[in-house]
Amino acid sequence: MMTKILLNTSINAPINMVFDAARNIDLHMNSAEKTKEKAIAGTVSGVIKLYETVTWKGKHFGMYLKHQSKITSIRYPTFFVDKMIQGHFVRFKHQHIFRKTSTGTEMIDVLEYQTPYSIFGKIFDRLVLKRYLVKFLLTRNRFLKRHTENRARF
Repeated sequence: MMTKILLNTSINAPINMVFDAARNIDLHMNSAEKTKEKAIAGTVSGVIKLYETVTWKGKHFGMYLKHQSKITSIRYPTFFVDKMIQGHFVRFKHQHIFRKTSTGTEMIDVLEYQTPYSIFGKIFDRLVLKRYLVKFLLTRNRFLKRHTENRARF
C-alpha cells in the first residue's frame, strides 16, 4: 500500500524562479543541512534536468542512507517528477507541481511511497516515517520560499 503526502506552499516569487530553485541540487543540500544530505553521484550541483540522476547520501534515523532518483518527466515551468531508482523504499515517486497565482506561485508536493518489510514497514511508516518526511519537506519548502522571495525582491 502506498502512502501519500500532499503539501501546498505559497511563494511570492515568479513561477520559473520557483521551478528552477526546486530542481537546484545546491539549494536542496543547503535546505537539508540538518541531515548532512549531499549529492554524491550523477548531477551533484546546479539544476537537474530531464533523465538525469542524483544519488543522495544523508543521515536519517541515526545512520547514513543513500537514495538515487531520476527526473522522469518535466513540463517547464509547471511540473516535474523524480522517481527512486535505488534506495530503501519499495517505491518512491515525488511529483512537483507549480501553479502561477496572483501573488506568485503555488508549489505542490505529491509524494507517494511504499515501505518494505511488510507489516513492520507499515507500522514504522504510521508511527514515525510519514511525520519525518512531512517535516523534511516542510523544512525544504520553507528554505525555497525564503530563497526565492528574497531573490524576487531585487
